[in-house]
Amino acid sequence: MSDLSVSENTYEASMGDYFALLKPRVMSLVVFTALVGLLVAPVPVHPFIGFVAILCIAVGAGASGALNMWWDADIDAKMKRTIGRPIPSGRVQPGEALGIGLALSGFAVVLLALATNFVAAFLLAFTIVFYAVVYSMWLKRATPQNIVIGGAAGAFPPMIGWAVATGGVSIESMLMFALIFMWTPPHFWALALFVKSDYGNAGIPMLTETHGRDTTRNHILIYTLLLVPVAVGLGFTSIGGPFYTAAAVLMNAWFLKGAYDIWRRTDADCDADKHRVEINVFKISLYYLFAHFGALLIEAVLRLYGVGGW
Repeated sequence: MSDLSVSENTYEASMGDYFALLKPRVMSLVVFTALVGLLVAPVPVHPFIGFVAILCIAVGAGASGALNMWWDADIDAKMKRTIGRPIPSGRVQPGEALGIGLALSGFAVVLLALATNFVAAFLLAFTIVFYAVVYSMWLKRATPQNIVIGGAAGAFPPMIGWAVATGGVSIESMLMFALIFMWTPPHFWALALFVKSDYGNAGIPMLTETHGRDTTRNHILIYTLLLVPVAVGLGFTSIGGPFYTAAAVLMNAWFLKGAYDIWRRTDADCDADKHRVEINVFKISLYYLFAHFGALLIEAVLRLYGVGGW
């Protein structure tokens, strides 16, 4: 990590600047999937314990974001998409971000252990270390498969929510993990296709930079094909049901059609329409996870009234 090209802080940071360190948009997805993991579990959780658990998971996700921004401040300063973040823009100093990230990490893990169980706390601690160290410090700048392996960090929240309720893991929680894990590469590679120069300028070995657009298109289609049976298969577990399965079939058909459209394209096509298809597929991918986890939540509500499940 280097602080080259990171602006000096010339004024006092606001609360909004510190909150931005926590990557609130990413945190919202973490909170939602963790909450679903907790609510669909077969063991009920007291509302207050559930609130504390979700708060800890949210704080842990924010801590990961702060540590990531601290480490990546130098490359964030070189990318149009990230140059406005608190550290490269000079609103927050790197040392402040590091201190916030470490303090929040410790707080979240310890409180989750005290409020729930050590399995959930261990999974949260492992997630923070995986994202901040394995992904940010090692994989991101070392391999074009960075987003594939690093995607595991974003896939743990529903497992943590499930562990809060049950004290362990199961096939259901592992499939929720696999759903996010397999979704992450096509989601980010679709983005990389239309911000290609951004990653190149920062020296990040994204697949688009190391192997080219054609290889990236092939990988998007392959990972989407592998994603489909995981997503649909979740519908036939104890937390699935007809509603979820129907939603999964529709969403995966839509996403797969988008991946196929990307696979058919050439660089000339992309340059001609300014990556219209890639942008549309990226937008579809944003709806994808919310639709699946929302459908799981609806199935849980239906089961309360005796009409959910198979």
